[in-house]
Amino acid sequence: MEHDFSPATLAELRRPRPYPAVSVLTPTHRREPDNAQDRLRLRNAVTEAKRQLEADPAVSRDRRIEVARQLDAALAEVDLAHAEEGLAIFAAPGEHQVWTLARSVPERVVLSDTFLTRNLVAAHTAERPFWVLSVAADQVTLWSGGTDRVVEDRTGGFPMTRAETNFDPERQERIGDAPSTFRDEGIRRFLRDADTALTEVLRRHPRPLYVTGPQAALALLDGAASTARGAVHIPHGGLAHGTPEAVWQAVRPLLAAEARRSTDAVARELESARGRRDFAAGVDELWQSARAGRVRLLAVEENYRTTVVDLGDHLEPAGSGDVDAREDIVDEIVEQCLETGADVRFVPDGTLADADGIAGVLRY
Repeated sequence: MEHDFSPATLAELRRPRPYPAVSVLTPTHRREPDNAQDRLRLRNAVTEAKRQLEADPAVSRDRRIEVARQLDAALAEVDLAHAEEGLAIFAAPGEHQVWTLARSVPERVVLSDTFLTRNLVAAHTAERPFWVLSVAADQVTLWSGGTDRVVEDRTGGFPMTRAETNFDPERQERIGDAPSTFRDEGIRRFLRDADTALTEVLRRHPRPLYVTGPQAALALLDGAASTARGAVHIPHGGLAHGTPEAVWQAVRPLLAAEARRSTDAVARELESARGRRDFAAGVDELWQSARAGRVRLLAVEENYRTTVVDLGDHLEPAGSGDVDAREDIVDEIVEQCLETGADVRFVPDGTLADADGIAGVLRY
């Protein structure tokens, strides 16, 4: 299942496909007992996609068989043991992809000439992804972080390991964190190579960066004109060979502090906008402003969802029998704001209680 989301990946996903490009979205669950029905729900969604393919006169028999085969292949790749809050399957002639999402999605099947990406974009933005580079004298490991976890990432040739003739593990354990270790030219060259590899990763997948390692290693990176020099440094050795949980525990306090600062800054901007009258709140007002490209800053509570009906000139809350209800209007607003260059921030639930869960600062 896919996790590696980048601007290049999004551009590729949005590329027009030969009709039909099928998008199957379904909510999933991380834990029991909520996840008991995930497998059945997913199979039913794929069955519905095949039914729509069968019923669509614009889909030839050969193309229907091919896309159904791609749907089956995607279904076989789904690993619900590692499910998050949502799942997206994309299938088209000659290709399929499976994406796991850290944000819930509505249950949908869409046939079009492009894949439905807005839920993927919103989930990625809400997750606030980051990198952690863990440095040691003999290994440099890259970790990909999200809302509540980190996982080892093998992008760009990581982990990088330094081979050493007559390597003595016990001696390395004794001196591995000693400042003298990082005066060795071979080790310094090894860390420079790792930094060069990191530069390429950040070019393709820009994210905030944290670097962990012995103080001597961090000082070495600080003294060089390196990519890691501008990162947040965490003086904590042993994580290059550590577990994802150990790395998560090392970075979590800094992430929490940064989230608090970000939330406070957003609250100040929104309050200031109220005084200048370039403030907007609620899905109806934000949807209109987003389509006009007027939103400069969008703030959304992390779990805010609402279902609406689009009446053309405005949105209204949907009733239980509305067949044209739009369950993912919040994700649509998020994607539209990102498309027009807005800064999108997700904030803790309750932060925007007086703005119905979603608010923005307008450009004009």
